[in-house]
Amino acid sequence: MVITMIIAQDDAGRRLDRILRKALPDLPLSALHRLLRKKQVLVDGTPAGASVRPKAGSRITVPTEAAPVSLFPPVSPLAYQPSVPVPILWEGMGALALNKPAGLAVHGPASLETMVRTYLAKRLPPSLSFRPGPMHRLDTPTSGIILFSTTLKGAQYFSALIRERQVKKQYLALVDGNLRAPTRWEDMLIRDRSAGKTRVAEEQDGAAQDAETAVFPLAAASGYSLILAAIHTGRTHQIRAQAAFHGHPLAGDRKYGGSFQPGGLLLHAYTLEFPAAGDTKGLGLPEILKAPLPDAFRMRIGELFGRPLTQIW
Repeated sequence: MVITMIIAQDDAGRRLDRILRKALPDLPLSALHRLLRKKQVLVDGTPAGASVRPKAGSRITVPTEAAPVSLFPPVSPLAYQPSVPVPILWEGMGALALNKPAGLAVHGPASLETMVRTYLAKRLPPSLSFRPGPMHRLDTPTSGIILFSTTLKGAQYFSALIRERQVKKQYLALVDGNLRAPTRWEDMLIRDRSAGKTRVAEEQDGAAQDAETAVFPLAAASGYSLILAAIHTGRTHQIRAQAAFHGHPLAGDRKYGGSFQPGGLLLHAYTLEFPAAGDTKGLGLPEILKAPLPDAFRMRIGELFGRPLTQIW
């Protein structure tokens, strides 16, 4: 059996072996390298090696029984209903910014990723190796802004910005205790994957990673504080772990020792700010994106502090 595939724009310029690994996930890696080594993979009719970088429109021919994966795998009919709108804050060339509801997972069945791929299914050209996906993490209990790449160009651009720490992220959170003065948390964090928790390393540990969070109190009353947390690093559970270590766990975050809170913790990815130098890749990117607070968070602020966020900050 011979499979023929066409290189799409989001495949162009990638190494042939990497394209084929994505396009033919059921083909064992050893079998793929054997086909390449024996020059049995053709690019526009010419035998090609692993390091060849095909152009858009090139025809790839592979002798294999492995079926190529589709751009958008089948999804559960319960995962996305057309009557439920995808919570889009901004849509540009190469990316989507979404306002993720609290309680919705980013990955897996019935997730935000499933919603996004279903939404994009009829909007994007097929690709052998590129899949739309989230550019950074948000925990399931956390609401707010999350970026999804929709093209390879967008994925590369935003990955570089995040890797170089040029994207500023601000969160709103409700924490236990009265926090009245701005502070800065600088810690080394260790991720315990078996427990699904992050902890602050209190002694030198080679596995620890630096974590920096600037904290600005907005209101304090009744044993709670509303804070704005600007993170300069993006470690898993960073705000949750640091807040607990510094004596102000997120209210409702029982995993990290927070007090009981109806509905669970209140942590919201509020803004993303991009480099002031402007949009150099023609993606139509605004300088700042802001996600409105969920109704439950707004109501709790009103109950605790007697006024809405707009009057607090």
